[in-house]
Amino acid sequence: MSVTHDLSILSLVMQASIIVKLVMGLLAFLSLTSWYWIFRKWFQILAARSRTNRFERDFWSGGDLNAMYNAAAGGRYRSGGMEHIFEAGYREFTKLRDSSHDSAATIDGCRRAMRATFQREVDDLEAHLAFLASVGSVSPYIGLFGTVWGIMNAFRGLSNVGAATLTHVAPGIAEALVATAIGLFAAIPAVVAYNRFAHDIDRIGIRFESFMEEFSNILQRNLR
Repeated sequence: MSVTHDLSILSLVMQASIIVKLVMGLLAFLSLTSWYWIFRKWFQILAARSRTNRFERDFWSGGDLNAMYNAAAGGRYRSGGMEHIFEAGYREFTKLRDSSHDSAATIDGCRRAMRATFQREVDDLEAHLAFLASVGSVSPYIGLFGTVWGIMNAFRGLSNVGAATLTHVAPGIAEALVATAIGLFAAIPAVVAYNRFAHDIDRIGIRFESFMEEFSNILQRNLR
């Protein structure tokens, strides 16, 4: 007598034990949430890179610094990034230039203002990257827990069977392995996205730091 089982993915999920279903549900939630932040972060980094390119073209085209500052402070550059660093540094420069006769102290104050803005901009770009890293590192273990629990239930069910065959144990093991598959499905995109975004943010941060040094030199020459 042959026993047939429906081994489709949907059937395996529906036939799984309540613990394995909870594990699968948690992994599905983590996967959907990570994909949401992957797309959000992707578009945010693309926009930040585009704004940086645009501002650098305007800045190095030889325009008047006062005009650029008025445009930035007046809302021409609304999206943050390098223009915010420029705005913070030049605002501090205009304050200290007339109140302080020490050029070193003036430039040092401008650098501190730009550094504080730089940290805020980078922190904004790095927001929720830790969540992607956590999903990438934890999801396989959550899926493994569901797999181990499902296999335990499958072998416990064999105690009621006189002659155990592969037909009896295969459905239970297949149900358990689905949890591992979902865990990997959640982890792999999160890890790839985290590594890519971290690299892109590092590159943008280097451009910000280079701009701060070059702009500090320009301000120092203006003082002289």
